[in-house]
Amino acid sequence: MSLPQTAASVGGAFDSIPVVDIGCVSTPEERAALAQQIRDACVNVGFFYISNHGIPQETIDEVFSAMKAYFSLPLETKMKVGTTILAPAQSSPHPEKLYHKEVANFKGYTPVLDSNIDPANRGDLHEGFEIGWEELLAKENDEKRVNDGSMSGANAWPLEPAGFREACLGYYHAAVGVGKVLFRLFALALDLPETYFDDKTRNSAANMQFLHYPPQTGSDDDRIIGFGAHTELGFFLKQPGIQALQVLNSETREWINAPPIPGTLVINIADQLARWTNDVFRSTVHRAINRSGVRRHSIPLFFGTDYHVQIEPMPSCVSPERPPKYEPIAAGDYVRKRLEEKYHQNATFS
Repeated sequence: MSLPQTAASVGGAFDSIPVVDIGCVSTPEERAALAQQIRDACVNVGFFYISNHGIPQETIDEVFSAMKAYFSLPLETKMKVGTTILAPAQSSPHPEKLYHKEVANFKGYTPVLDSNIDPANRGDLHEGFEIGWEELLAKENDEKRVNDGSMSGANAWPLEPAGFREACLGYYHAAVGVGKVLFRLFALALDLPETYFDDKTRNSAANMQFLHYPPQTGSDDDRIIGFGAHTELGFFLKQPGIQALQVLNSETREWINAPPIPGTLVINIADQLARWTNDVFRSTVHRAINRSGVRRHSIPLFFGTDYHVQIEPMPSCVSPERPPKYEPIAAGDYVRKRLEEKYHQNATFS
């Protein structure tokens, strides 16, 4: 049976980001009510906060401390992991840019202005460090590493600061656990059995970025911002107590602030789940502009399905009035296609 559509799911009008408490839900009635809250947020906004997510504050504090120490290192030190220094091309529109990412599995460090996700802009004012699946205690035969598709292969860890790997992986695994909980809630929100996604998320695509946004001091129209307007491949985000994230109201074309709320994570439905639900769930355009005057750090986790899973509109999201919008594609092929588009676009600035 097809899921009902609301006017808001077409218009995209909203003026705030809802907050959903996912803790202390034990009875079927409570779970049904929670699923409805999540459905409303996914259909109408495409973003929501979650509280009582279960990640210990100590784990969060440790990873933010490690991240700040890493991004404070000299550029030459950070560039030793994940990128190659190249001489600037004389014909380049950005001759000052000396670096180009050349790691096949998209892991490691990327410097400021290495990406430009919105072609209307001149560059993204952030630097990042990206990892994929890795057990905290290394395994000789790691099933998830073997099946890690576009991100297969070892993470590229820096030698300093001390404890960086452990802090990053401690938070990574806690966040992956939240992702699995959310997929069960998404199933309920789609009127599916709660376990519907379990066999599709055994070896989930789970790529994490650690991002540093320097304070932005340029004019509003210089076309360089922290992260240009875009939709995401996967979801979700831990942000600090600094306002930068904005979500686009597609009906009014207004940017809605997503202010940091202590104790919460920001969840972004993103493109893969929108595609899977035939756009019943919304993938919403967003951006980041850090005009706080201080450095900002955030940690997005791009969490999706196993790479072998076919992404095609679910039967419950298709009807004569809402025919399938997308051709089926394997999740791994979809992830690789999106990552290659991103990095090939960036390469034009080398």
